[in-house]
Amino acid sequence: MLDAAWERGIRFIDAARSYGRAEEFLGAWLAAHPERRAALAIESKWGYAYVGDWRMDADVHEAKEHSLAMLEGQWPETLDALGGPPDRYLVHSLTPESPALADAGLLDRLRELAASGIAIGISTSGPHQADALDAARTLPDSPFGTVQATWNLLEPSAGPALARAHDAGWFVVVKEAVANGRLTPAGDETDAAALAAADGQGLDALAIGAARAQPWADVVLSGAMTPEQLDANLASRAPATDAATLAALAALAERPEAYWAARSARTWG
Repeated sequence: MLDAAWERGIRFIDAARSYGRAEEFLGAWLAAHPERRAALAIESKWGYAYVGDWRMDADVHEAKEHSLAMLEGQWPETLDALGGPPDRYLVHSLTPESPALADAGLLDRLRELAASGIAIGISTSGPHQADALDAARTLPDSPFGTVQATWNLLEPSAGPALARAHDAGWFVVVKEAVANGRLTPAGDETDAAALAAADGQGLDALAIGAARAQPWADVVLSGAMTPEQLDANLASRAPATDAATLAALAALAERPEAYWAARSARTWG
């Protein structure tokens, strides 16, 4: 898949310490193609540890800890796995109550990393993404300048906060544009599927195209697992902009609390 992405012109790759062996797979690929590294933007995240032991039925798949000790433990692991530093390093799944927003020692260490040339940022999850992003953006001497947030046709609530961040010079990455599979042919969102068919594209393409059309979105992550899925994602285009289509797309949005409750209940895959 990394070769397929490279061949298709993709130059932004996202990983995390808690994505199983993702950093190791990426690092091995980079070691095999060192001439490609300069053309790539590599992003990774810290703050979660993968503890699922490769069991689909594990009670807990990830353990979250936003502490200085966690950062100091995971940063060298990332360096070792990738064979060098990522271009962007994010606090994984920052929420308004995260201690990372008030830990002076942690924030100072993140400022040190930022001063070394690493773009420091946050990823967000949950129904209060906007609050977490605004809090991180308005911190005095904030070390943050990148955000990776969930935005999709079912959960667009972070949009205004992402626009504010982009206007302030932040780099904005959209994740989960296909809503963890709900906005794909494998999902059961019949209204969204009908809109996609009327727009002349697949549902996953419509979902990704809608995200790519947001003026504040710098990168939209694909998450494709096969070259065919990747090609479908890359074929995406902005939805039609007539009033009826825009109204129908807006009507797909769910209450954030309901969306995130449904997401939490999905089977781990």
